[in-house]
Amino acid sequence: QVQLVESGGGLVQAGGSLRLSCTASGRTLSYYFMGWFRRVPGKEREFVANIIWNGGTTLYVDSVKDRFTISKDNAKNTVYLQMNSLKPEDTAVYYCAAGLYGRSRHWEGSYDYWGQGTQVTVSS
Repeated sequence: QVQLVESGGGLVQAGGSLRLSCTASGRTLSYYFMGWFRRVPGKEREFVANIIWNGGTTLYVDSVKDRFTISKDNAKNTVYLQMNSLKPEDTAVYYCAAGLYGRSRHWEGSYDYWGQGTQVTVSS
């Protein structure tokens, strides 16, 4: 089992920045990748970014490239999502997730463990 706890959400004006954190416990992450997804009410959960724990290779959805950065701190077992130049359309509940390396990194079905979610609201 992997337990994931997110933090860092909040309210920010358009153009501002937030950093989300997700701390994992319960199992080594060496065989996992970590992802961030987001959900807007009434819509499907959307892939945002992914990082492979062993190596650090990253992947992003096109809409956040050059604005968001996913990173990790091995010592703290924590993955981050630095969000810059935020737009109102980035408003969503953001979820951290962990999945076994080797699966599709975009697909939420590849992820076995999920955090509780953290609200990000961007005002115009």
